[in-house]
Amino acid sequence: MTLSPRTTALYSASLAGLLLLSACGKHEPATPTGRPAPTGTAAASSKLAPAPAPAASSTTASKAALPTIKQPVAAASAAATPAPAPISVAKLTLGSAVNAEHQITRPGNRFASDEKTIYASVATEGQSRDATLNATWRYLEGKGQLVSSISQSIATDGPAITTFKVQNPDLWPEGKYSVEISLNGKPVAQQGFEISRR
Repeated sequence: MTLSPRTTALYSASLAGLLLLSACGKHEPATPTGRPAPTGTAAASSKLAPAPAPAASSTTASKAALPTIKQPVAAASAAATPAPAPISVAKLTLGSAVNAEHQITRPGNRFASDEKTIYASVATEGQSRDATLNATWRYLEGKGQLVSSISQSIATDGPAITTFKVQNPDLWPEGKYSVEISLNGKPVAQQGFEISRR
């Protein structure tokens, strides 16, 4: 039986199509034919060998990335921290006695003429490395005669108490007085008081 070239071409195309269809859905074997599958320790090491590489590289990547992650966090926390408050005078208290913490223990604004020492306790808040507090004491009768002007330098990281005092070994003249507190040259508090006979 002789086949025409046309028939031969049709048979060849049909055969090629069948071979192509029969190849669909087939999977390659896990191990090539003629080569045995690895067993025992060699098999385990060959299967696990690629796994450590990604773990090592991810650890290295995370270590390298750590400083980059920490820097923005530190910058954000520094930005969130408020700047320290500047020093300010919170309270001025007068009295005739103080304790070891410089707090007035006998407050008042009327003193006897034979009171030897009068104290002014200045409570401050905030922080400062080199603030200067000044207490100016005046006798207000007449022309507001200056009795005393005392300055103290203070350095503090929070609330503090600074005490000023005036002393007179003799009798104080009766009348009205005042003490004015300045912080770095600016008046910030004033308190009047009176001296009279007992």
